[in-house]
Amino acid sequence: MQRILSTYRYIKQPLAPTVLAEISQAGIKSIEVFCAPVHFVYQSPQGLREFAGALQDYGLTLHSLHSPTERELSPGRESGVPISICDPERIRRVDAVDEVKRALEVAERIPFRYLVQHLGHSHDKQSPRAIDAAFNSLEHLSIFAKERGVTIALENTRSEFGSPEALCQLIRETHLRDLKFCFDTGHAHMEEGIPKSLELMAERVVTTHVHDNHGEKDEHLLPFDGTIDWEQALPALARLPQAPDVVLELKEQAGARPTLDQIQDAFDRIEKHFGDARAHTA
Repeated sequence: MQRILSTYRYIKQPLAPTVLAEISQAGIKSIEVFCAPVHFVYQSPQGLREFAGALQDYGLTLHSLHSPTERELSPGRESGVPISICDPERIRRVDAVDEVKRALEVAERIPFRYLVQHLGHSHDKQSPRAIDAAFNSLEHLSIFAKERGVTIALENTRSEFGSPEALCQLIRETHLRDLKFCFDTGHAHMEEGIPKSLELMAERVVTTHVHDNHGEKDEHLLPFDGTIDWEQALPALARLPQAPDVVLELKEQAGARPTLDQIQDAFDRIEKHFGDARAHTA
């Protein structure tokens, strides 16, 4: 199992070479980068050249990007201005799609496999206009991504658009067969539960966001630090038709936790469950 860490753990700071060096020294060889302006300069040619050089220096590969969800995120602010590719207002929707395209253009300089994409944000409501907007956006973005060797993976979220049922319905109705899924364990735990969510999404899951919580807040804790039943969840992931990539998507907690040592221990436990599940299946 490849060890992949999301840089969401470092979202409050620039993704500097010192951060990449620490990740590499912990034995992690692949990362998912969260596209937030302060964190990752995905629109800067010079910044991308420097980032590509740092990846090479520290023996890291770019597994995926998390599509931008907002702009103008700055130090000291909890959130910026949300963007949504499902926005019924054409001007805002086109602006959001353009922002996602800027992230996809990173693949022209630094290859990566997946762009993890949210459908809307937590307050977006489903409506015929919004569904049409989502279709129009994804139809365009799917072509743009494919031309750059990238697959768009829609993530299950807590919005009406992001439920497993809604994601599956969107695929059925739009016939956008190139779209895949990113299965988020924390979001599933707070909603329908991991077994039901995974059953609905299973055939199209290619990557994951693995993290824990206590069922109420999106805490992004280390696996085994919340209330998810990992004895059930990890074997279920390992037995999917296409064994997905496991990406730890953690949030910085008080006291600079989790540490990279703790992240390594979590990977060790996950690998054991995956290995046991595969051995049992064999």
